[in-house]
Amino acid sequence: MKVVDTDLPEVKLIEPAVHGDDRGFFLEAWNARTFAEAGIDAEFVQDNHSRSARGVLRGLHYQLIRPQGKLVRVVSGRAFDVAVDLRRSSPRFGRWVGFELSAANKRMLWVPPGFAHGFLALEDGTDFLYKCTDFYAPEHDRSILWSDPAIGIDWPLDGREPALAPKDAAAPPLAQAEGYE
Repeated sequence: MKVVDTDLPEVKLIEPAVHGDDRGFFLEAWNARTFAEAGIDAEFVQDNHSRSARGVLRGLHYQLIRPQGKLVRVVSGRAFDVAVDLRRSSPRFGRWVGFELSAANKRMLWVPPGFAHGFLALEDGTDFLYKCTDFYAPEHDRSILWSDPAIGIDWPLDGREPALAPKDAAAPPLAQAEGYE
């Protein structure tokens, strides 16, 4: 496994060792000891799976009181995956990183607590898996406007409007959102 540092030091891009031949492949998606040695010491309590059509944008989501760390990956299709630093005390507050995750490249992204997360499905039938460090608590669920110019995410939309959930379309910009200290 290769852990790649990103412009947000707490967010890690993970490239697993893939063992393949003409029959298929094998990879370790999670190993507590290996990940802890790489600086990701997390205890996961919930796994989520979403499927999205091309052009669906989910996010930017976070939980205010019970923040979740997320280890995310795509097992079918492709997605542009984003993490945004929401820690007001951080020198990187409001900065983002984004990477393509796909069934082909098998990369994973570690999004620690204190960060918003979102993704854009780049193909129909994009299956996205999340391992979460805390349980989903809808009363603490928050969103930030995906297109906030103060954040300036360069979504690969190719001139199309994304398909959004109503809560994501109505989300406040970062300046008006509740955040972490």
